[in-house]
Amino acid sequence: MNILILGGGGREHALAWAVMQNPKCDKLIVAPGNAGIAQIAECARLDIMDPGAVATFAEQNAIDFVIVGPEAPLAAGVADRLRAAGISVFGPSAAAARLEASKSFTKAICDAAGAPTAGYAHFTDHAAARAHVREHGAPIVIKADGLAAGKGVVVAETVDQALEALEDMFGGAFGEAGAEVVIEEFMEGEEASFFVLCDGEDALPIGTAQDHKRVGEGDTGPNTGGMGAYSPAPVLTDAVAQKTMDEIVYPTLKEMARRGTPYQGVLYVGLMIRDGQPRLVEYNVRFGDPECQALMMRLGAQVFDLMQAAAEGRLSDCSVNWAADHAMTVVMAAEGYPGAYEKGSVIGGLEECPEDSFQMVFHAGTARERGQFVANGGRVLNITARGASLQEARDRAYAMIDRIDWPQGFCRRDIGWRAL
Repeated sequence: MNILILGGGGREHALAWAVMQNPKCDKLIVAPGNAGIAQIAECARLDIMDPGAVATFAEQNAIDFVIVGPEAPLAAGVADRLRAAGISVFGPSAAAARLEASKSFTKAICDAAGAPTAGYAHFTDHAAARAHVREHGAPIVIKADGLAAGKGVVVAETVDQALEALEDMFGGAFGEAGAEVVIEEFMEGEEASFFVLCDGEDALPIGTAQDHKRVGEGDTGPNTGGMGAYSPAPVLTDAVAQKTMDEIVYPTLKEMARRGTPYQGVLYVGLMIRDGQPRLVEYNVRFGDPECQALMMRLGAQVFDLMQAAAEGRLSDCSVNWAADHAMTVVMAAEGYPGAYEKGSVIGGLEECPEDSFQMVFHAGTARERGQFVANGGRVLNITARGASLQEARDRAYAMIDRIDWPQGFCRRDIGWRAL
């Protein structure tokens, strides 16, 4: 099969790595890709936000299957356009992608489905939102309603922090995403990520993970897109997973189908777990980044067969073959991230890092200049390893980091601390 993956980050490098191992894969193109992806697949220039351009490219290149990595093209209707052209695609319709593209839409779905989540209020007026914060106090959670590249959520520990977040959002810091705001009660517990493949009717859990959102060790400092992750998440026991399926996932899928917008693709279920009771924090309509890297390390080649089954409505026939193993990914970011950072610094030592089914460096934001890898983003590398235990996976990952020569980069040294 000829396969096209849309996206150019660490998530897409991990997806490409797993797909390449599947014997069904004859040719793999990733658009736009990055310098690391270019080592294993063909990279193509393509505006992945233009549904027509994507469909035309797929037709011209005889693509049999498309995997949409990021959320923005899904919200823009890329999967709809591909389906209309008769091309098999892994990813939800634009209508179904509203589960991530609109926080208020998700809350309405949860209300209709009876899915447990935080109490909330939805605002389009700055003054009314400020009054709500003053009335309810802190801690409180402020969310930009639309897509904000994983950055439009502020857990405010004080009323002043909450008011400042509202000022940013209504002031245009997140563009159109912040024109509407959802304010939620603060939920206590332990966060975890649950990944479920959906084919419109059936659902198949494919793994759990826990990521580290804060930039600093001990989970301190500002929120980022994620500084590392590990799989499985011990807090997401089999009992909690079953409860999540019964009380959150299945009722959501049923409600989506009832509205005429069945959900097909991967559903990232962000949970807050307290005393064995899961509550929904958020849905994402794509694999998490960096959770995907740890998941792909554990799933390997079978993930393509599962994605194809989800796209073709055959999930009821499928099961996941899990090894009793663990995986960890550690993000190396450019100095200054998540604030201002510089691009172009040279990264050495990558050729010293082993690449096999137990350890990989997935590139997130790299470019190739004069025969050298250079940093080309905020989160730049995802050093990923698996092992029989989480400690073994961790030791392998940090051993690789110690081989990388990049003075302008940094990482957290405590990824996995909750589990370890």
